[in-house]
Amino acid sequence: MLHYPDRAARLKTRRDFLRLRHGDKAARRGVVVQAMVRSGDDDGPPRAGFTATKKIGNAVVRNRAKRRLREAARLLLPEYGQPGTDYVFIARAATPERAWQHLLDDTRSALITLAPPRDAGADETPGNRAIQS
Repeated sequence: MLHYPDRAARLKTRRDFLRLRHGDKAARRGVVVQAMVRSGDDDGPPRAGFTATKKIGNAVVRNRAKRRLREAARLLLPEYGQPGTDYVFIARAATPERAWQHLLDDTRSALITLAPPRDAGADETPGNRAIQS
C-alpha cells in the first residue's frame, strides 16, 4: 500500500511536471499517465503527481477528479509502479464521472503499458511458462 507520510513521494513542483512532459505517455478514456525514470535514483519509490485542467470543469469537479486519481494511484502504484520512476496522472473529461472500476482498469492498463519490457527469458506470466511433464 502506497502511503504519503511526508509528501516526499508526491511531485509538487512545476519543474517536475514539465520534465515528465518529455517522457512516455499512455492515454486512456479516463486518464492520461506520463512516466519517466529518475536519474540517479533507480531504487527509490515511485513518485506521483496529479493534475486537472480547467477544461475538466470548475474547482469542485477538478478536485473530485484529482481525489479519484490519487486513490487509484494509491491502490495500483505499489503493484504496477516501477521503482525510481515518476508518474503524472492527468484527469480527462470522463474522469470525474467514470465508473470506479473502469477508472481503475484505465489506470492499470496505462501503468502496464508504461512498464519497461521484461526480458524474454524472465517472462513468468502463466500463459508463457514452459509446460512441464
